[in-house]
Amino acid sequence: MGIKILQQSKSQKQKAEAYILFAKAADMGNLKAMEKMADALLFGNFGMQNITAAIQLYESLAKEGSHKAQNALGFLSSYGIGMEYNQAKALIYYTFGSAGGSMMSQMILGYRYLSGINVLQNCEVALYHYKKVAEYIAEKLERSEGIPVEKVRLTEIPENLHSNSGILDWDIYQYYKFLAERGDVQIQVSLGQLHLIGGKGLDQDYYKALYYFLKAAKAGSANAMAFIGKMYLEGNDAAPQNNATAFKYFSMAANKGNAIGLHGLGLLYFYGKGVPVNYAEALKYFQKAAEKGWPNAQFQLGFMYYSGSGVWKDYKLAFRYFYSASQSGQPLAIYYLAEMYSTGTGVLRSCRTAVELYKGVCELGHWAEKFLTAYFAYKDGDIDSSLAQYALLAEMGYEVAQSNSAFILESKKAKIIEKEKMYPMALLLWNRAAIQGNAFARIKVGDYHYYGYGTKEDYQTAATHYSIAAHKYHNAQAMFNLAYMYEHGLGVAKDIHLARRLYDMAAETSPDAQIPVFLALMKLETVHLLQDIWFFNFTMRWKWIQLDNNLGSYWDLFVIGLIVAALMFLLRNRYR
Repeated sequence: MGIKILQQSKSQKQKAEAYILFAKAADMGNLKAMEKMADALLFGNFGMQNITAAIQLYESLAKEGSHKAQNALGFLSSYGIGMEYNQAKALIYYTFGSAGGSMMSQMILGYRYLSGINVLQNCEVALYHYKKVAEYIAEKLERSEGIPVEKVRLTEIPENLHSNSGILDWDIYQYYKFLAERGDVQIQVSLGQLHLIGGKGLDQDYYKALYYFLKAAKAGSANAMAFIGKMYLEGNDAAPQNNATAFKYFSMAANKGNAIGLHGLGLLYFYGKGVPVNYAEALKYFQKAAEKGWPNAQFQLGFMYYSGSGVWKDYKLAFRYFYSASQSGQPLAIYYLAEMYSTGTGVLRSCRTAVELYKGVCELGHWAEKFLTAYFAYKDGDIDSSLAQYALLAEMGYEVAQSNSAFILESKKAKIIEKEKMYPMALLLWNRAAIQGNAFARIKVGDYHYYGYGTKEDYQTAATHYSIAAHKYHNAQAMFNLAYMYEHGLGVAKDIHLARRLYDMAAETSPDAQIPVFLALMKLETVHLLQDIWFFNFTMRWKWIQLDNNLGSYWDLFVIGLIVAALMFLLRNRYR
């Protein structure tokens, strides 16, 4: 009953009622209810965070063979949250969790073997773990059970409070609703899509989605017609599964040349839904939709050539279509590309490429919902709850979660980790995010070594990290920092000319850097000028001392006499 309420609830009050039922079931010894309560106590659902109580529950569950408990204890040991910081113990817990069927443990082990975290780096072992999780995710995606993942970067919020990296502000949502009611067709379709998938932080609501699509379709929107067809094809509470209705709306959209409608008709003929199976017709519609750039149609063509459905198997053609679809982020296309790279089918085998692709698919799992709950907890000031959720996602290899966890630790507002461990842990997480290509994290690693946060001061290492961020990611901040180090000879050989060049590059790369660069160059040139003047005075004084020694103290009168004699000689010659 608790799970049913939790799945159907839209308000916090209803969700709280579900946890009351979980608590009752847990008291009666129900293991699944105990797992739910332990998670709530760990992550602070509804403000009930209690790490000590969560650990007690998890340890009790672990003895009963709960793989979720094994995974949680591994996570807590890995960070030293409420338990001793012990990476060896964490690895044992993750191994048991993985053996018991925990997808999260599988993913964590995959990331550890990929990156060589407390284990020997081993691509093949990483491939084994990621492949298992990716298969599980792909199966759900094929049943259209994927969820949109909104990943808010906390590092970007102070710079732009209105961006929120994909979370739709309530005021903006109300404004969009107003525009939709006024007849803005594009907004109607957009709101329909958001409610259909539950994107931008909005709740999934099929009734609202259908409402907006019907309004837009009535106004002649081909996209809206196609989405109504999709809803009836897949079936939900608002639009019960109906192949005939799906065919009708897909046809209406396709007649307007709409790619989604053409793809929908292709699906109906491919799977024989409401019409006889006809691969030739399916191929025709998929090709038309793919030509218009619709990634789902490109994937479907790739799958037909990969599996030999209605066409001769052609792995090279399948690879081409999968690759095109993957460039638009089509998750199943990415999965099949990973399959091809992992087995060397139609392409040269590459373990590393396969692992990276599988990892991308794995990151679409239902656990990614924690990005939203972690963000809202942070926004509401519940720092410990936010950190616990981001830290778990960071452990699973999410780069955004790694930088967010490091950002929270750096602020020293969290209470679940000891203060003296915060900077070393933040440095570890910034470094992991930097390895995954985050330029801001790379600069942070440089800063930590420059100032000695969580490690000893090391200008040389700091300069190395700034150099990577400057040359690989063309980051203006890194260029500025590196220029400063060359100007003062910190960790690198002093080079004023290179410092000038790096300052100029920083100004060229970002308009925001122009004022700091102008001030830095003014200071550099002023100091350089003063040094030149001082050097000139010193040189002249040295020369005068040398002349005094060689020509006597009246050498200057002798030189003046020579000059006068020379002038007289010139004048005499002129008047002749």
